[in-house]
Amino acid sequence: MSLWFLIFLSVLQGVTELFPVSSLGHTLLVPALFGMHIDKHAPQLIPFLVALHLGTAFALLGYFRHRWIAMIRGFFSSLGGRRNDDGHLVWALIIGTIPAGLVGLLLEKKLELVFKDLRIVAAALIANGLLLWFGDRLERSRTHKPPEKLSFRQAFLVGLAQIGALIPGFSRSGLTMIAGSATGLDKEKAAEFSFLLGTPIILAAGLLEIPKLFKAPGQLADAALGGVLTAIAAWLSLRFLMRYFEGRGRLASFGTYCIIAGAVFLGWFLLHPQPA
Repeated sequence: MSLWFLIFLSVLQGVTELFPVSSLGHTLLVPALFGMHIDKHAPQLIPFLVALHLGTAFALLGYFRHRWIAMIRGFFSSLGGRRNDDGHLVWALIIGTIPAGLVGLLLEKKLELVFKDLRIVAAALIANGLLLWFGDRLERSRTHKPPEKLSFRQAFLVGLAQIGALIPGFSRSGLTMIAGSATGLDKEKAAEFSFLLGTPIILAAGLLEIPKLFKAPGQLADAALGGVLTAIAAWLSLRFLMRYFEGRGRLASFGTYCIIAGAVFLGWFLLHPQPA
């Protein structure tokens, strides 16, 4: 992998991982559109892509560090029988992480087969855009509450939404923001809960896949550099998104992008089929 290609993939990953536009979908579609070769059959591909997620996880942990410190303290207090909002939120995140974690472990190999047909990925990106449009209108019809007031049942339902993001083209952050809005969170708090919920599963996925990189020592330096670049891009993206949703930002704007981009990708790959 050339240095410029590595930089390109890392920045692309860092930006699109948190934006509700599907990082995995873009990582597969954009390079193919511009003729950049990615060997989809290489056993190191998925571990390398997931290793980049570690950069995103560290950016999330750093950005919400004060929140996580308070939550961890609250969690240990809850173990001692002291009920508190921070401890409740940690338990809600644990419950919300279970659905996608289990499905990802059980269906990882079958879901990887979807990567082979970029037309399916492009169609999923269009569907993701339509869901963002629906979710934007859903949010404006709800009363608002903070994430720590979510019930465990509501947290589980938001966690279920993460399962859809196992298919390239669907965005984890987008789906969980929509689900968060459905539980009564406003757009800013839905984004915050989405990012907090995504941190453990992104971090765990990276840690689980890293051992596979040792089977290809030449990938270690690329993964390390890619992780740093991804972390920087993710941090900047996170700052932008939180300010965006604090204001009058709308999911529908990202939905419009996904529909247009997905249509462009789909049209291109229908006319230019990729080799199997």
